Amino acid sequence: MAAPAAKKRLVHHLDTPFSTSSWPEISIDDQDSILELLCSLLSPIGQHRRSHVKPSNGKRAAKREKKTATKLDGPVNTAKLPTSRSLELGASVDIGFNSITKNLGCLTKPSEAGNPSPKEYAMVFVARGSQSPAFNHHFPQMIAAASRNLPETEKIRLVGFSKPCSERIGNTLGIPRVSSIAISRHAPGAEALLAVVENLVAPVDSPWLSEVPNAEYKTTQIASVETTIGTKRVK
Repeated sequence: MAAPAAKKRLVHHLDTPFSTSSWPEISIDDQDSILELLCSLLSPIGQHRRSHVKPSNGKRAAKREKKTATKLDGPVNTAKLPTSRSLELGASVDIGFNSITKNLGCLTKPSEAGNPSPKEYAMVFVARGSQSPAFNHHFPQMIAAASRNLPETEKIRLVGFSKPCSERIGNTLGIPRVSSIAISRHAPGAEALLAVVENLVAPVDSPWLSEVPNAEYKTTQIASVETTIGTKRVK
């Protein structure tokens, strides 16, 4: 006896009336070229970490070591003085979801007296192939908002790597893995990478931002999705 065909029905849910911002389309070959240049630029930071920074063994181990060293020779010095190039480059690079998202939020707001100026990002790189889409889907919207008032030639470029590359970038930087990296416009040695990215990657397109000044009322959108209903059990 043939199994009964699965039934389907429409499920309705509220949707946003505003258009979403899409990730810029970049070919795999162009992604590979950009990744090579990015790793080359970041390699001095990784070399410094491997040469001067002691790998972490956990918070408890660090507390025990600090307590022991304080009794004997004073505070623990876990890192030597960095080279001038790695120090300057490191100050122009943000690594990780939290720091980049926080700074992008600051870029969307007018600067206030007494608050430090946010870094002027030129490029943001995201290892999309190494993480869930829910983890990084906010980047196109935030970057479009942060670039809204910038000239067309200075808008922040967003590069999403489709292939898993988190571990490779992490190895370059001397850390286990990397989800995202942002580089300031005036980062030393980033001229070649910036020129290639600006040539290959279009600015994030976000039509809804241009609609905001019109103050036009947007009606609630009802989205419909077809879903399968479980079949009745045959007695």
